[in-house]
Order: sequence, then structure tokens, then C-alpha cells
Amino acid sequence: MTLPSGPSSPPIDRIQQNVLAASERRLLNWLCARMPLWVTPDVLTVLGMIGAFAIFAGYAASSLEVHWLWLAIGGYVLQWFGDSMDGSLARFRKIERPSYGYFIDHSCDGLATLLILAGMGASPYIRMDVALVALAGYLLLSIHASLAARVVGEFKLSYLSAGPTELRLMLIGMTLAMMALGYAPGWFGAISGFDLFVGTVSVVLILLFVIQTLVTAKRLAISDAKDAGR
Repeated sequence: MTLPSGPSSPPIDRIQQNVLAASERRLLNWLCARMPLWVTPDVLTVLGMIGAFAIFAGYAASSLEVHWLWLAIGGYVLQWFGDSMDGSLARFRKIERPSYGYFIDHSCDGLATLLILAGMGASPYIRMDVALVALAGYLLLSIHASLAARVVGEFKLSYLSAGPTELRLMLIGMTLAMMALGYAPGWFGAISGFDLFVGTVSVVLILLFVIQTLVTAKRLAISDAKDAGR
């Protein structure tokens, strides 16, 4: 994804410091060089959304049969492929559409996250209220990232050395644990270990939003004070 910038906006620097970033970039470049011409960035975006719907369906149907969770795991792989490859392929072929790509990418990310967490909440493993708190944490951090891209020219793609790919791997691991452990009541009664895991991730996301907001606000205040003193 290429980030748009206007005449009044600072150049936008992509900050991606997750553990798998370098290895993932090599893999994506290898895949881009081998993509058939009929595979376009828009096709990949659609594939990513199909993956998100598959994740939702897999989690929601797991109340009927646990093996539906395999559909969710396959959906994570497809969603990674589409979401990671669409912008990569556009840059590889030099056919970027910065404003369109930025808008569509983030719109799809928001919808995909809603589908994933709603699916978890509809499953017998995670309470819907816990899933909604996780959604709130994601949206807060997304808002911060978009605002920071506009006011300081930095777009963070990772936090605490983890990005979307690491998060998908964590969720795949959690889904495998669901299949192995089932959904019997946990140590805290109605609150299961999966609720605690997702709830902990939610708290981390919200704390990151608060910390990053304070850090960015201080940085902007110092910058504005320097500008006012000139």
C-alpha cells in the first residue's frame, strides 16, 4: 500500500519493525514475480475479503461442529495472502493508486477485523462482549495510526515488534487450541481462558493507543512551540 500525501502534509514514512517483516518481504517479492498477469491488486483485495468472511463463517459454525474451525484457519491464510499481496503487487508492477489504495485497504481492514471478531463472539469459545472490546482496541489504534500519518508523517504498521502477520499467527495458534481444549468453563466460571487471552490483547491495544497518543501529543506540542518561536 502506498500512502497518499498532499501539499500541506509531511511525507509519510512507513514504520514496520515486526519480527517477520524482512522474511515476509522476501516472500512477497518472490510471489509478486510469479503472479499471473490476470491477478491484479483488486483481485487480491477481493480474495482477502473472502478470507475474512471464511474466518467469520468458521468461527460462527464451530458451535455446530468443532472442525469448522479449520475453515477459519484457512481463511486466515487466504486473508493474509490477499491483504499482504495487493499493495505489494501494485508496487512491484508500478501501478500504485495511492489515494484509492489507502482508502480501500483501510476500509477492508476495518471490515475484515469486524468479521473476525464478530465470528469469535458468535463462537462458543469467546464472549461477544470480550470480542467487542477487542474491536474497540483495534479501532482506537487504527485511528491513532491514521492521525499520526497526517500530522507527523509516520504510519506505524507494527507495535511491540508485532504486526498483522504475527497477530494472525497468534490467532491461528489460539484457534488450534480451541480445537484441542474445547469450550468447557474455565477457572473463572463463564470467563474462559480464550476470553482472558483476547481480553488481555484488548487491554494491550488500548494501552498502546493511550501511550502513543500521549507521546505524539508531546511531540506535536514541542514542534508547535518551536514553530511559534521562529
